[in-house]
Amino acid sequence: MKYETIIGESRIEGLQKTLGAKIWPEFMQHDETVNKHWPELYTDFLRFQFALLNHEEIVGIGNALPLHWRKSFADLPDSGLDWAMEKACADCKRGSNANLLVGIEILIDEKYQNRGISFEMLGIMKEIAKANGMDHLALPVRPTLKRNYPLIAIADYIHWQNKERLPFDPWLRVHKKAGGEIVGVCKRSMDISGSISAWEKWTGLVFPGSGDYIVDKALVPVRIDKKKKIGRYIEPNVWIVHEIK
Repeated sequence: MKYETIIGESRIEGLQKTLGAKIWPEFMQHDETVNKHWPELYTDFLRFQFALLNHEEIVGIGNALPLHWRKSFADLPDSGLDWAMEKACADCKRGSNANLLVGIEILIDEKYQNRGISFEMLGIMKEIAKANGMDHLALPVRPTLKRNYPLIAIADYIHWQNKERLPFDPWLRVHKKAGGEIVGVCKRSMDISGSISAWEKWTGLVFPGSGDYIVDKALVPVRIDKKKKIGRYIEPNVWIVHEIK
């Protein structure tokens, strides 16, 4: 089935909010760095945002940011998504020449998952990079099934394989099949902090004492500090780079 592709239209902002609220767990909506810069996606970087529609139904959303990068891809920062948001916005204000597109989100409605749409979304993102004169696409990828293994170090998880000797994780596998290369992990890609009462509201759990708690859909445990009255979740992602051909 062929879906309608829209790129660089202001209505994508509303579509993203609708799909994001449907798919992301509540706690994922509270990264201060992401929230601070997110509106700039639809002001300074609108031409890098896209969506797939089935008539008026949202199939998927893609968000990306251009930035300037001259070092080795192996040196992409440990702070992943948060770094990309800050740097792209700072580069834009400085007028720096962007040469790398960073994909910060590919989100597909559950109804349309497992239909190969991930490859289509990646293809569109690559075409956007190419149209803007960029030779590479980098993404701080959130591995789909890591949430089922929150106690496993992500540096170990990325080396797990299936029977075909491809990545065990389906999202990492898509990138591998699409020509992407894992260049490292970003252990602090997102940093989400809040009061303990906020975390209890976000998760529906009760945190009686200090310690690390496993939270549904979190890739690693959430650390609760009763003395400081805060909870903190530091999400690891995986840097993957695609060459644009």
